[in-house]
Amino acid sequence: MRPESDPFRPSVFFPHARLRLAPLAPGGGIVEGETVLNPEFHPPAGFKARPAAVLIPVVGRDEPTLLMTRRTATLRQHAGQISFPGGSIDPEDADAAAAAIREAQEEIGLDPALVEPIGRLDPYIAGTGFHITPVVARVDPRHHLVLNPHEVDLAFEVPLAFLMSPRNHHIGSREFDGVRHSFYEMPYDEHYIWGITAGIIRGLYERLFA
Repeated sequence: MRPESDPFRPSVFFPHARLRLAPLAPGGGIVEGETVLNPEFHPPAGFKARPAAVLIPVVGRDEPTLLMTRRTATLRQHAGQISFPGGSIDPEDADAAAAAIREAQEEIGLDPALVEPIGRLDPYIAGTGFHITPVVARVDPRHHLVLNPHEVDLAFEVPLAFLMSPRNHHIGSREFDGVRHSFYEMPYDEHYIWGITAGIIRGLYERLFA
């Protein structure tokens, strides 16, 4: 049993997150001047990012976890990588939260009735051309997942306390098209969490605990 003052006790964590996260703003359009969490990326002149959203599903267990996925090896982009459910914001989506919840239902069969959005992070502008709004939500631990094998081959949970500890945040680098890029990496068991996903997790830590 976690002590009453433990920041990862559900009765402490979720009220704290509601206070620290940005409100869920309506609409899915791109807003200029918002924080870019990956400072090494400099959009070229005329760059126009595509709006997207990901769901950061915090499962409300006695020890909260983050629900994450591994993309199938046959996808054209980010094959085999660890990610959050998400994708492009479609015109019919009411807002970023609606898009993230829809994508989670399509990818892993997460019932929207068991998802409670509680706030969002500042957008993450990725070098792939997406302007990603991370939507944080509380997920009922009684969820039952049905994976879409065309998109996801594994869903798993990582203790939130592990991911919110900066000692587990490492800096890696790789060379892409002749340019060396730095990124966060957070290995957990056999899972290699890195790149955009790790950058978003780092953004969650900085918003809530830094």
